[in-house]
Order: sequence, then structure tokens, then C-alpha cells
Amino acid sequence: MMESKQPWLTIVGIGEDGWEGLSSEAKRAIESADLLYGGARHLAHVPVGNATKIAWPSPMASAVQEILTKHRAQRRVSVLASGDPMLYGVGVTLTRELSRAEFRVIPQVSAFSLACARMGWAVTESSLVSLVNRPIEQLQRYLYPGQQVVIYSEDGATPGTVAQMLTDHGYGSSRLNVFENLGGSSERSREAIARSWQTERCGDLNLIALTCVTDAGVETLSLVPGLPEDVFETDGLLTKREVRAVTLARLAPLPGQQLWDVGAGTGTIGIEWMRAHTSCSCIAFEEREDRVSRILANAKRLGVPAMKVVMGTAPATFRGLATPDAIFIGGGLMTERLFEECWDRLVSGGRLVANAVTVESEANLAARHKQYGGELVRVQIARAEPIGGALGWRYLMPITQWAVVKP
Repeated sequence: MMESKQPWLTIVGIGEDGWEGLSSEAKRAIESADLLYGGARHLAHVPVGNATKIAWPSPMASAVQEILTKHRAQRRVSVLASGDPMLYGVGVTLTRELSRAEFRVIPQVSAFSLACARMGWAVTESSLVSLVNRPIEQLQRYLYPGQQVVIYSEDGATPGTVAQMLTDHGYGSSRLNVFENLGGSSERSREAIARSWQTERCGDLNLIALTCVTDAGVETLSLVPGLPEDVFETDGLLTKREVRAVTLARLAPLPGQQLWDVGAGTGTIGIEWMRAHTSCSCIAFEEREDRVSRILANAKRLGVPAMKVVMGTAPATFRGLATPDAIFIGGGLMTERLFEECWDRLVSGGRLVANAVTVESEANLAARHKQYGGELVRVQIARAEPIGGALGWRYLMPITQWAVVKP
């Protein structure tokens, strides 16, 4: 059994330059290991040593579990990972539930940093998106004029798929620089405008450096809440953009927090919550199957495909779910049970916002406000519309909004 004071797990970043590119510290960690895990490609870089080499299975979850249970603090384990193990790497998975004393990470230069270096991009001014085991629709959230995006590819077909998506969504003028085997002796690159991309398949180990350029006449969508209504597919149950902006301001999305959108309808509130930051998440609750499909379609089209939708009647559908940081209810808290369930499940310091349009639901919110405090606001929106040859104000239905923070 190893000494308890020494970290039992070492995660070593390795590049395409293999063993020669490793630091002396990284080499010692590998040479002193009892067990060495890694992809077959990475393990092939390592000279024969005392460690038992174990290639990751597919999927690799069983091996990760074996490391964290069977071998934890019992064997000296080293794990090989591409570049920086804490940047979309296995290091994040392995260390999430370990104390800092149990592990050490020895990173290599990440593919992200290498790509920025090749392009002459400032790392702090560039975005990183991984499409490895992740839906391509998430890329939509990063498409803005002049945006510099490094994309980790799933496989050799990814550049062509990305080029087609860009062309289909008004970014066909964007430039793709595809790097294969970045950092290795066989490194090569390809460059083309998205709409002119003709390479059917690149090497499987590739990444894309994308410079976003909009085609003429294409409207870009801001990350600030209040997207135009026509970007959503809807059956008419839609929170208007001005009310949506006010509602999101009250919900106050913060990085890493989760929203429950109860009675989601078209999904506008939850979608804009998730667009506020890449780590924001949302569970939308909706009774109707057609609306569930519509919410999922809207979420994909607007760059937040990870949005979760639960179909069924709230609050019965709340069972077994982790507590949210904020809750939005678009139906005015019409039932006592619904409010109680929402309030009980909301974390301390969490925000609850409810909008009402009917007299009955407005009275319900007024009663809640009297009992629980918070702020009660009337939102009245008027839009200028043609009347003959002039303009006149057309008022939308007024919204009563109650916003409260749970003690």
C-alpha cells in the first residue's frame, strides 16, 4: 500500500510530441506509477516501464469508476490526458469528488492555446467550444461578427458539418482554419470559407479555428434578454420580448445556477436564462406534448440544446429533482399546492418570479405579496402601429409581476 501522505493519483497532460515533450516531473510520475491509464494513442508514446498499461474502454465510465473506488489510495495511479487535463479533459471528471491532497495535475500546453498561437489570437479574447460528445447546436450561441472560436472536433467529419451549419445559418462567409495533429510532427492545416468548404473528411484528430463573418442581411442575436419574438417557433403562448427582459432581470441568472420554468409554453424564459451564461441550466415543465417538442426545437435553434424539458402536470413532475436557484411561473400561481411546492423546493436566497394576466391570478399574487413580501410591479407595454397614414399606440395586455427572494 502506498504512503497516505503522497497523492495517489497523478493526471499527466501529453501532447502530440509524445514522451519527448514531457517535463521531467511528468516522466517521473509515469515511471513511478503502478497503473497507467490512457488512450491507446497516448499509451503508445510511453516507453515500456513497470506500470501496468490500461487503455480506456468505450465508454470510459467503468474505468473511471474503477480508479475512484477499487484503486483509490491503494495503488499509485497515473492517467494520461490530451494537453491540459482540466480543459474539457478527464481530469475534471476524476478530481470532482477528490480532496486536493489526493491528486496532482501536470498539464501540457492545451490544443486551445496552440491553436490561438498558430492564429495569433489572444487567448482571453477567444472562445472555446467542444463538440466531442456534445451537440453541434451549442455553437449557435457563439456566432457573432468578428468572434474567434476554437472548436474541438468530434471526428474528421466535424469540419464539414460545421461549415454546412454556418452556411445554413447566415455565416457562410466565415473562415475555417482546420489543424490536424496539432503540435506533432505530422501537423497540417487547411483553410477555406465555410460556404466553399469541399473537404469531405479531415484527420480524426483535428480542431477548428473559426473566424465568424455574417452574410449580408443576416440579423445577429444578442445575449441580452429580450430576443425578437419571431426567432421562436410558437403557437401564440409567448412571453413578449419587453416583459421577457424585465422578467429575466428579476430572475437574475448567475453562472452555474439552475432555473425551473414552470408552465414553459414556448420556452422563451428558460432559453434566455441559459443564453446568459454557458454554465446556466434550466428545467422547463410543460403539460402539452406539442409544446414540449416546440421548446426543444427552439432551444436547439438558439444555441442551448442542453435545456431539459419535463412533460407532465406540476408539481407532481418536481419529484426527484435537485433544488433550483430560481423559479419562474407564468401562470400566476393559481393553485395553493403549486406555490407551496415551488417555495419549499427553492433554495435559501433563491428568486421566485410569477407573472399574471388575469384579474384572478393578479389577486393571487397580491395575496402572496402581502404574506411573503417581495415586490409587486405592473408592466404596461404599448407599441406604435400604423393607423391610417399615422402611428398610434396599441397596448398589450398588462402584466402583474411578483418577485420575491426566499430568506
